[in-house]
Amino acid sequence: MKRLKSALSFGGILSEDDVDILASDFKYRKVKAGDYLHEFHEIATDIIFVDNGVIRLFGIDRNSNDITKHFVRQNQFFANLESYYAKQPATEALQAVVNSEVYVINFSAFEKHLQLIPNLYIQFKSISESTLLQKIKDNDFLNFGDAKAKYLEMLKRYPTLVQQVPQQYIASYLKITPQSLSRIRKDLSS
Repeated sequence: MKRLKSALSFGGILSEDDVDILASDFKYRKVKAGDYLHEFHEIATDIIFVDNGVIRLFGIDRNSNDITKHFVRQNQFFANLESYYAKQPATEALQAVVNSEVYVINFSAFEKHLQLIPNLYIQFKSISESTLLQKIKDNDFLNFGDAKAKYLEMLKRYPTLVQQVPQQYIASYLKITPQSLSRIRKDLSS
């Protein structure tokens, strides 16, 4: 709960009392590696905060390949806003990559807090913008350079993530084959 409250306090926008009230509606969950927090074709209903561990957002391409689109790491929030606001089934799933601990709040509970806590909208907007900017930065290195350059940049930016996440998910995220990633890692270690 300490990390969640710290994340909700980001920027000093919410009062300590507001943070306590909001945090009390988040439910703690332990999820094992491989467990889904959100399945394909379900309408999103929750906002998730990763207290510890790694969650991946992934989809399936037209060739039935599993494509990792994003990793949600410790101290990060995630919500499939497109699915929730459009009331459409999600085209991606959320899955724990490693044993993880998360806090979850239902959108309906969060929306009640939006009406009761005046600065929550500003806080939510601030967190959403920060997440979007991070995703844009990530896309910069994912779309340019060869496989080795992308891996080296990921290693530089997210060394802990690279150590935690299974190789097939890193390869999928970098849009390379697991065999290519294996070769790159072997070359770098020799």
